[in-house]
Amino acid sequence: MSFLSPTLRMENLSTVPIMSLDHVPEAQRYNKDNIVAQWCAPINGKMYRIELEHGTTSGRRMIWVNGREVLRRDWMFKLVGEDTFDIDQARCIIRVDPAPGFKYEYSLYIDGKPHAQYTEELTRQYRLWLCTCGSGSGGGGGSEQAGSTDAPQEYRIMLKLDTLSLYVNDELREETAVFVEGGTDTSFVLQDTPFVLQARSSGNKHDGIVHTLLVNGMPVPEAKIQQIMQEPVSILQTN
Repeated sequence: MSFLSPTLRMENLSTVPIMSLDHVPEAQRYNKDNIVAQWCAPINGKMYRIELEHGTTSGRRMIWVNGREVLRRDWMFKLVGEDTFDIDQARCIIRVDPAPGFKYEYSLYIDGKPHAQYTEELTRQYRLWLCTCGSGSGGGGGSEQAGSTDAPQEYRIMLKLDTLSLYVNDELREETAVFVEGGTDTSFVLQDTPFVLQARSSGNKHDGIVHTLLVNGMPVPEAKIQQIMQEPVSILQTN
């Protein structure tokens, strides 16, 4: 083709950046190796993992929430600044600031609070347990069911203290607590495995009510929100 060909005129050239990822399926765009920062936080009874991709060479900035793309900017010549997005009515901001040695610092703010402060305050409002049920699982607290043929399934059980709402992998349970001697029991079954959430008085005003999760009659250690950071994204998926 001649360089004088009319098809090579400026008005005929594509204006779509060649580095755009619009043609790539979302599942293929997500690459954990490209993530430069990640956070985890409970928002309205559900646990969310927020991840940032910051391409200093490509100029691309992408934000993922539970493995789903919520924001993408291509060809950004300014590599610092902030991006705003919402998670379940909570306003979130990720800030990119310069750091010594041609590096960058990444900060997450939720509803105007730094992530550490927000998470610390929210941790006091929840109780969290992690366990695995199904064939070959360790159960996290003896949850392996004899003779079970189900594939192992990871569960995250969260109790919201102000409303006593119980969530299993972000799904609100409908079971109601039953009064027993000394407190209440909330019973439910997952993969043929019995769960009981006990609420008992601690006997002193400072500690208040003590919540214990029993799986197959065995107590499961209470987990910290920071442990969710080590869990696979699949346990945080929301539909």
